[in-house]
Amino acid sequence: MWSYVQYRSIGKLVERETTRQFYRNNDHTLRSEKDASAASGSRRGSVQTRRFKLEGNSHLSNREQLEKGNDLTNKQYGIISIDVSGEDDPIDPRNWSLLSRCKNIAILSFLIFVQAWAGSAGSMANTAASKEFGVGKIAENLSTAMYLFGVGAGSLFIGPLSETVGRNPTYLVSTLIYMLFVLGSALTPSFGGQIICRFFVGLFSSATLAVNGSSVRDQFRPVKRAFVFPVIAWANVAAPAIAPIPAGWIVSNTHLGWRWTEWMTLVISGAAFIIALFFLPETYLPILLDWKAKHLRRVTGDLRYTSEHSSSASLLRKFKQVTVLQGKFIRTEPVIDVLGAYLILLYIILFSLQSGFDYIFKETYRLSVGLTGSCFAAIATGSTAFTAFAPGLYSWACWKTEHVRGSSIKPEFRLWPAIVTAPLLPASLFWLGWSNDPSISIWCGLGACFVFGVVMIAIYVSSYEYIIDSYDDHAAVALATVTMIRYFVAGGMVMATRPMYEAIGVQWSLTLLGCIAAILVPAPLVFWRYGAKIRSKSLYAKGDVDDEQ
Repeated sequence: MWSYVQYRSIGKLVERETTRQFYRNNDHTLRSEKDASAASGSRRGSVQTRRFKLEGNSHLSNREQLEKGNDLTNKQYGIISIDVSGEDDPIDPRNWSLLSRCKNIAILSFLIFVQAWAGSAGSMANTAASKEFGVGKIAENLSTAMYLFGVGAGSLFIGPLSETVGRNPTYLVSTLIYMLFVLGSALTPSFGGQIICRFFVGLFSSATLAVNGSSVRDQFRPVKRAFVFPVIAWANVAAPAIAPIPAGWIVSNTHLGWRWTEWMTLVISGAAFIIALFFLPETYLPILLDWKAKHLRRVTGDLRYTSEHSSSASLLRKFKQVTVLQGKFIRTEPVIDVLGAYLILLYIILFSLQSGFDYIFKETYRLSVGLTGSCFAAIATGSTAFTAFAPGLYSWACWKTEHVRGSSIKPEFRLWPAIVTAPLLPASLFWLGWSNDPSISIWCGLGACFVFGVVMIAIYVSSYEYIIDSYDDHAAVALATVTMIRYFVAGGMVMATRPMYEAIGVQWSLTLLGCIAAILVPAPLVFWRYGAKIRSKSLYAKGDVDDEQ
């Protein structure tokens, strides 16, 4: 809806600019003729002749007069490619008012939040749903795993789709279909129906969860991204930790039942969809320039006006190119491999804790389902605490660039949150595992969860911003590659969580994950020290020379 208003406003802008240009050209021609006739001594006759020509054509519209002059030029000349007119072009989303862009980020964050929420809202219903469907708890974990597999599968093609039809229709159409499958999850009478619906819930969630980083890049220059991206990251990270809190109390309420976790998801998703439908604009610049070219053809009748987007590769060809690039990134790009491994580990821990809290808190401290879900508030609080430092990161970025508008930042600058917090990841896991004893206060374990929440969002922000800044035009493909692998591996590990906790216990399960985290601790520091050399050897990443330009 809002994108249609946006399309109409671009059309009106083109009409005003074309009209001004038309009269400016006429005035220029009239002045030239006056000067020429004064020089030749026939000023009066020329002016009368010109006046007659203008009056004789007064019954024609601006468009008709322009078309008469354009019929011949369309045949004689090639295309006119439309691009931004300069750094301050109002059609560029990065030049929209700060209030408008903040509104867009708030709406996008709401969409991200509800669709990330959907992945874990049903985790607290594992016991109740498995009893109703007559399956084991491990089998019921498939409901979460299939959601994660769906997001991973969608990440393969959603980037090219959003760059072909635009961000706005990609978000809106996919969200609408996503809600239909959430409805199916709430109504399904069988385990098989639930698993199928959950896969498609994840598949259509991927449009929002995989592309949101590109939407931030559409609207904000590098310095301001230091402020904005932690907010987007919070919606991605905190939602899976917040959803189990109300879900636990819903499941424990005998008057509601586990299916109300899906109904709750559907209600808040519907609210987010309606807000996005009416107020979320298109932000992908090539699409906006294509709209401008269409309006110029309509207003002037000059068919030469075109855009780079309209002559770009077809959707199928883009799919093929992206698939090839993703394979190359995995094989040849250490940034994708190492930071991707970090993000995979974070998501393995986050989603394994959704089952693991049954062993860590519920069994150890004899908690109810509602109180067990409430323990996730510690992770959510940690994530929120880090997000509160976003203004500080922005101020630091401004100081680093000496407050010069539009300045670029070396990608390695983005790694500082990860460098500082990386050692806390294995520490929080060892802490949580070895303090898991009824004789030790539950608040000790919740403190470890708080630290994990801080670390998770800090590494998430650093990794995503480093990839965006490093790969620039290839950032969408790089992020899609990381997202795909992260969700596929996390989905597989969800199925292994309960067997792992039951086989080796809470202490050794978390110790195993902590040891893997310890191996990755030096990674941000290594990229901070050698990242520029690594990028210079890449075929797809920017070098420091590009940053300076």
